[in-house]
Amino acid sequence: MAEKGVLPGALAQVPFPVIAAPLFLISNPELLIAQCISGVVGAMPALNARPSSQLRDWLAQITETLAAHNQAHPDRPAAPFAINQIVHKSNDRLESDMQECVRFKVPIIITSLGARPEINAAAHSYGGVVMHDVINDSFARKAIEKGADGLIAVAAGAGGHAGLKSPFAFIQELRQWFNGPVALSGSIATGGAVLAARAMGADFAYIGSAFIATHEARASKDYKDCVVNSSSDDIVYTNAFTGVHGNYLAPSIRNAGLDPSNLPFKDKNEMDFSSSNVKAWRDIWGAGQGIGAVKEVVHTHALIARLKREYEQAKLRLLEY
Repeated sequence: MAEKGVLPGALAQVPFPVIAAPLFLISNPELLIAQCISGVVGAMPALNARPSSQLRDWLAQITETLAAHNQAHPDRPAAPFAINQIVHKSNDRLESDMQECVRFKVPIIITSLGARPEINAAAHSYGGVVMHDVINDSFARKAIEKGADGLIAVAAGAGGHAGLKSPFAFIQELRQWFNGPVALSGSIATGGAVLAARAMGADFAYIGSAFIATHEARASKDYKDCVVNSSSDDIVYTNAFTGVHGNYLAPSIRNAGLDPSNLPFKDKNEMDFSSSNVKAWRDIWGAGQGIGAVKEVVHTHALIARLKREYEQAKLRLLEY
């Protein structure tokens, strides 16, 4: 297994080893800022800014707020933030959104559903770091070949678009050839799971679904309540909604008038991540198998405080063995 290297750029400045996953339609500046101030990488999809001109305003708000926090609290600076770019041909905003990221020197760019060298080069032009999410070793190798700095291993059980790889198999395969930064995604919703991800060889845990049930998240009350009241038994893996397989909450599928056990198969050529397909994401709610650990809607700082407390408790338990 390759020895892990020194974390590049902004990734070396993360107080607690967690990257918050960018949640489509849900993440917003309020949630991202709360995540960063609490010590984890806050993230948001560029596509959440609607219209596209709003992205500049949001990036200004984020950078100014975090800078003010750091000036007021030099003893506990905020973690860096990340913007997610969907690198798929149906995203007609990619180039203009990336120009705004360059303008504001976004510390971390998370790329999904495609790897393009020019996007990586744009981030590198100002010292940004690119993390690319992948569902298997083959895609991981292609991403690094095209210039990504690190990988987000989207393992079985992750919310939204996800793969089927066991996290144990996935991380061990990646670490046989890659010693750069790796984040692990898939059913991580406790501090113990964060420690487990690190023990397996990941640098960071990548957590999404638990942040849906926070007061800062831009999700409906029904969505948040569904996350709190559901478990892994309520997660359905299907490609029926975007053409890419992902995990969704069965109650939301039933509420949309569909049968979770009898969904159509969508050909990959029908993939659609354009703004015209937003309704599917608004009505069908993504979530991962880790939601059984989410018991109430809380403020973001309280969720991260719980993760940190459980992380330390898990380390103490290991010392008892």
